[in-house]
Amino acid sequence: MACFALATQPRPMAMRRAGLLGRHFASPFRLLCRQASFRLNLGVLSGGQVSMEPQAAVDRLKESGLLRTQGLIGGKWIDAYDGKTIQVQNPATGDVIASVPCMGRNETTNAISSAYNTFSSWSKLTASERSKCLRKWYDLIISHKEDLALLITLEQGKPLKESLGEPVGVVGAITPWNFPLAMITRKVGPALACGCTVVVKPSEYTPLTALAAAELALQAGIPPGALNIVMGNPSDIGDTLLESTQVRKITFTGSTAVGKKLMAGSASTVKKISLELGGNAPCIVFDDADLDVAVKGSLAAKFRNSGQTCVCANRILVQEGIYEKFANAFAKAVQALQVGNGLVEGTVQGPLINEAALEKVETIVKDATAKGADVVIGGRRHSLGMTFYEPTVLGNVNKEMLIFRQEVFGPVAPLMRFKTEEEAIQMANDTNAGLAAYIFTTSMPRSWRVSEALEYGLVGVNEGLISTEVAPFGGFKQSGLGREGSKYGMDEYLEIKYVCMGNLKGT
Repeated sequence: MACFALATQPRPMAMRRAGLLGRHFASPFRLLCRQASFRLNLGVLSGGQVSMEPQAAVDRLKESGLLRTQGLIGGKWIDAYDGKTIQVQNPATGDVIASVPCMGRNETTNAISSAYNTFSSWSKLTASERSKCLRKWYDLIISHKEDLALLITLEQGKPLKESLGEPVGVVGAITPWNFPLAMITRKVGPALACGCTVVVKPSEYTPLTALAAAELALQAGIPPGALNIVMGNPSDIGDTLLESTQVRKITFTGSTAVGKKLMAGSASTVKKISLELGGNAPCIVFDDADLDVAVKGSLAAKFRNSGQTCVCANRILVQEGIYEKFANAFAKAVQALQVGNGLVEGTVQGPLINEAALEKVETIVKDATAKGADVVIGGRRHSLGMTFYEPTVLGNVNKEMLIFRQEVFGPVAPLMRFKTEEEAIQMANDTNAGLAAYIFTTSMPRSWRVSEALEYGLVGVNEGLISTEVAPFGGFKQSGLGREGSKYGMDEYLEIKYVCMGNLKGT
């Protein structure tokens, strides 16, 4: 289950000050959200060697002080009250990296109280004062970017280059396992900037990155209680957040099924809620597309993080006139992807997060082949073992297959033929999801026409990587509610108050 987060809501006056003084926090806020690719200092990592052994990475993180293994409540690092722990494993090796507390209702209740008590003082600070803390947090994250990248790769499995490319710094507050730092920064940042205080529940699969980010937040001067981290029993923590009247907002990134439960659970206390849920992204390649651009863009849209993102292309729709050329070129590009441990030089595809994810991919591929799909390349577990799966291309996929309806969340690219623009739009919109979509064409009129017709919150035209901190991120239909990023992401953490004054005498 992906993580939860709450933010207590700022009072109207504090919110209005944030709006009036927004120029004071706009620059660091934007910097902290910015997606950047940093060149890894390999000499610093391992004596000039490009690759690094997992244990050496763990030792380096211990020396840096960023390998935290306790929860954070009221500025204090604590264990679970009953002493229970959960193990955090490296999905590439199966080795246990660390054990962290398995927390529940009592710890979450205390974290809520801590956030609630701190809210009074934090929300009264000016936007300029809060901005200084956020800027310091950003500076610390940037100065520790290599260590944070190591930590992400160790517990999540993605290659170091991708770990270094996650958006860094302050922005959000709910951390699914696939982007353990980026989701913290996309949610906590605007919450703190607006004067909210936060309780974060990171995924039990990747809590260490969240704890490291919290350690840097404390070093930056963000006061005790403004940011709290609890992890462990998902249902106990989630229910406690939902039932509390002190929690006035829930923000969540994860599965649609869990999002629906949170939405229903928020009704009893009428909480504000932001949901960024599952996708079923179509990637439409028209006959008039630039073949090289389409292959490169589709590859990026599909295989980023081994296909484990909510905006990954889940259905690649190719017009019949270009189908064979595209399929051949795309398969060749996929075959060249190097699979391995993310700490090894040249790796671009890591493992899936766990055995359950691997079994889901196997089930979907088996269903497709049983119903007539062709395995162009891949289609099985990788010889590396563990949870590695071969980058896969399926040909001649149709609507009757599970992969057309379900988000595969793995390195499997299904190719489907279409004849006309109208048919492509109908196929693309034939889903309950509506997060991201991609189109490849050299026609400007078609670009506008199809973009407007697609029922999706994000549309990439001739681009496979489309997220940016300056644009609103969110979906239509059952892909969620609300937006992250841009000014619209800030609005999610603010209330509107109207005050009418009359018959005042004197000053």
